[in-house]
Amino acid sequence: MNNTWWELQIQCESDLEDNIFWRLGSFGCRGTASEKKENICYIKAYLPQVQTRLIDLAALALWLRQDALCIGVSVPIMTWDLIDEEDWASSWKEHWTAQEIGDRFLINPAWLKVPEDNQRLVISLDPGTAFGTGAHPTTQLCLESVEMRLSGGDISFLGEKQPDNDQIVIADIGCGSGILSIAALLLGVKKAYAVDTDPLSISATIENYQKNNIPSEKLLVKQGSVDVLQTMVQQVDGIVCNILAEVIIDLLPQMSAIVKPKTWGIFSGILLEQSNEVTNVLEKNGWTVATLWKRKEWCCLNVRRS
Repeated sequence: MNNTWWELQIQCESDLEDNIFWRLGSFGCRGTASEKKENICYIKAYLPQVQTRLIDLAALALWLRQDALCIGVSVPIMTWDLIDEEDWASSWKEHWTAQEIGDRFLINPAWLKVPEDNQRLVISLDPGTAFGTGAHPTTQLCLESVEMRLSGGDISFLGEKQPDNDQIVIADIGCGSGILSIAALLLGVKKAYAVDTDPLSISATIENYQKNNIPSEKLLVKQGSVDVLQTMVQQVDGIVCNILAEVIIDLLPQMSAIVKPKTWGIFSGILLEQSNEVTNVLEKNGWTVATLWKRKEWCCLNVRRS
């Protein structure tokens, strides 16, 4: 079998962990795992060999060094090796177990049995090479926000009435593994339209909705961004978007083509220090931020049309 994956191994102080995960996400890592011993974190991350050159890895190591110097902690130690597909799959699965999120969801690895005493909605997931396992703070915040938005009967935040869930259509921009669309559909929404620029994410989303026995007509998936979404649906009741802050800022003007007067949105992938900039752009494009939820260095903005 060919060596097709870079396995990155990073040793760092705990204070640098969130920043490293943000860098890895921006860099395009397909899976991450971490373990803490006292104040030291040991992080593994995985990248397809075809999209990464040695010079890119060297640049990443330099960025991590600069980040550490800026916040006054020890420079992280980063090494890398090539591994094959089978070894990558085994390494990734060893670090992932079932996880409860919010009051209603259980994210269960597809290769594990669901706990016998489980009373939660089960999202059976095998992310493959796509982002979105429930382990990252931004995914957790989005799932909790989806639960809050879709579990309140006919009253949404700010006391506004919203349609019953079986009348709600959502758009999932940057769908990754499809986890947010699947969560919304398990809570009863009528339909989800999902897009991602990464073809591997499209494959992962299709495989995951099939694992969760979701009919194909309820979750439509295409490669692309908001421009492609505009060809799939005229208007949506809600938008979920867990990508990077700068991408959200770029895409917000285009989203106006698919929103209704009372469309709501859940936006994450945003560092706390970026929240003011994203909020300003949201307001310029006709959105009002109702709540900001935070976890570690990350935040999630729950918004509605002004």
